[in-house]
Amino acid sequence: MALTIREAAGSLLVVGLAGTELTALERAWLKLIRPGGVILFRRNITDVGQTRALLNEATGLGARHAVRCVDVEGGTVNRLRDALAPIASAQAVAAADRNLKKRSSLARQHGELIGRAVKAFGFNTTLAPVVDLTLPEATDVLGSRTTGATAADVIDYTQAFLEGVAGQGVVSCGKHYPGLGGASGDTHFVTPAIERNWKQIWNEDAVPYRELHKQMPMIMMNHAAYPQTPGKNVPASASRFWITETLRKKIGYKGIVLSDDLEMGGILKFLPVEQAAVEAIRAGSDLLEICHSAELILRSYEALISEAERSAAFRKLLLKTAQESGRKRARLYGASRNAPPTAKALDSLRRKILAFNERVAAQANAAAVVDPRAAAPAEAS
Repeated sequence: MALTIREAAGSLLVVGLAGTELTALERAWLKLIRPGGVILFRRNITDVGQTRALLNEATGLGARHAVRCVDVEGGTVNRLRDALAPIASAQAVAAADRNLKKRSSLARQHGELIGRAVKAFGFNTTLAPVVDLTLPEATDVLGSRTTGATAADVIDYTQAFLEGVAGQGVVSCGKHYPGLGGASGDTHFVTPAIERNWKQIWNEDAVPYRELHKQMPMIMMNHAAYPQTPGKNVPASASRFWITETLRKKIGYKGIVLSDDLEMGGILKFLPVEQAAVEAIRAGSDLLEICHSAELILRSYEALISEAERSAAFRKLLLKTAQESGRKRARLYGASRNAPPTAKALDSLRRKILAFNERVAAQANAAAVVDPRAAAPAEAS
């Protein structure tokens, strides 16, 4: 069935919510825009029953085959930490695997446990793994989220992690393309200018995507700029060079391309949200993430509609993108609902996660690797 412009525009948005229950205002704008998905944060999650109820109601007001996503990487980025358990960081797991000289054993378990956890709470997607290189420029920004300084090390962890998540029937998301390892600034607040040239990006940062893109159902675009490449000073999330020319055509990626949060300073300091939404679709994105503000969600929605009404070329692109995005979501999420876990099953999962953390810590200590951030409180959301 053909989509209207309004239906198409709404279906390209993945939206955040304010609290643990929908407000009357949220119900109204969810019915209006019918988004393609929702993303929840710690502010939205207390327990399994409440989270599933919130997801069911919110996605019931949206487009079919909705994305239900959450950031669970392990370590400092784990929205289920308080409701379930902390889990070791990707960096600690990768280091422990190297110490064991079994570079897939713990990483695959990491993916399996994270997949089981997000599925238990009713999600169908975890926005992980981080595929950025561990480079000096971004150490303070990315911390324990990265898994290696070389593409080979990142691939070792990432491939096994992806297999673990997929085995649980959960969708994973490689991020942050084309790589934030060289970013000295945080894209939550600024648009970093990464001074790595095309050869470095293609032969180092992009290698995990080149090698593993067929195993990544979703890839997230970052908001950094790469002035020493043909992308120039345009943030990757709004760049046709990075999305269409490089990721789609040169690498051959056929999965879902998701923008990082359009509320972040990395894009809003470069473009107003209305223009950022339009340019992200023009550049080749399938879905646009807006994580909190109802005002920015509605402004983005109306901007997509207004541009489609003004430009026949953009209208054609918007409708085509929405149709393709819908087909991709149907393929990934057509049979993704699952029964809630029993209290016994949830307690068993919690104990397995804690036992896994102990094993990772023991291996890390044996290798004299200390990762204090793996057990640090998750960042505010």
